[in-house]
Amino acid sequence: MSTVFLLAILLLGFLITFQIAKASEYVGILKGEKKTNEQNNKVNGFLMISFLVFGLIGVYWCNELYKGKILGESASKQGEEIDRMLYITIAITGLVFLITQILLFWFAYRFQHSEKRKAYYFPHNNNLEIIWTVVPALALTVLVGFGLFYWFRITGDAPKDALVVEVTGKQFGWIFRYPGKDNIFGKKYYKNVSEKDNNPLGLIWEDPASHDDIVVGNEVYIVNNRPVKLIINSRDVIHDVGLPHFRMKMDAVPGTPTTMWFTPKYTTEEMKKMTGKPDFEYELACDQMCGRGHFTMRAIVKVVSAEDFILWRAKQQANYVQVFPPPKNPVTPPKTDTVKPSTASLLKGSGAKMIAQKK
Repeated sequence: MSTVFLLAILLLGFLITFQIAKASEYVGILKGEKKTNEQNNKVNGFLMISFLVFGLIGVYWCNELYKGKILGESASKQGEEIDRMLYITIAITGLVFLITQILLFWFAYRFQHSEKRKAYYFPHNNNLEIIWTVVPALALTVLVGFGLFYWFRITGDAPKDALVVEVTGKQFGWIFRYPGKDNIFGKKYYKNVSEKDNNPLGLIWEDPASHDDIVVGNEVYIVNNRPVKLIINSRDVIHDVGLPHFRMKMDAVPGTPTTMWFTPKYTTEEMKKMTGKPDFEYELACDQMCGRGHFTMRAIVKVVSAEDFILWRAKQQANYVQVFPPPKNPVTPPKTDTVKPSTASLLKGSGAKMIAQKK
């Protein structure tokens, strides 16, 4: 209701401004062209300064209304550093925005056309050009440096105890693979991909390392406070792994695996309490337009404790076992009543025979 009321106020303000402009135009026609230009300059100058004031108020109001309420606090330790980098960027660019916009609209109001003042024109000023070239270049260099530093951290080598999960995008969904007890991913070949044969990743069954790989779809489990390394692939076109709550993002490129890693801070249950949303779920979404069904390409990320992860993993069945299930009633050899004499008894009998022969 408040949104409708706000839109109505904005529409009414626009109509009033439009009518004032039209009325001033009619008055100008009656007074003559010179008077019309002077009146238009005054109206435009007033509109400029009004837009500046109400625009800055609107920016402040939007910031207070939505700050920290869309995604909330970062749910990963690496995301805290990325948030800090973004705050620094917003502080620098925000300061530049305020200075330039205030000067722009104030100059438009203060130096509107007047018969009593003549404009001063100069085509070149070395000092000004050095300032507006060097200062932005230094500021951008600092910002780019921050970005590269954090980028190399999340795409570099993950800790040795990190949980490794392979993420594969397809039109239009996600496939996740965990290595088995050997902690080695089995080999795969794109020509082996077959939804019909329950082999969505094209695993090579002749490779023993693939026999214990766990493959799941559209729901991935990771462990709280344990680093997780994502090995990202695509089965068809370019997708993008977007993890907004963790502040992570990485392209999924066909034929070119990419990696990133992060450490979750809160379990899903903890986030439900922190956000006050009992249906809260971490989301993995595709951030790259990939076709008609792009909007449906969404997966759920479950952040659980180490104990809950062990229980969940114990319930999962390897993809190989799903494709080649073991026989339910294995054939066992029939039992016989024939008992073979032991070696001791044979020796005992042969010994008795030898004694009888001596006698």
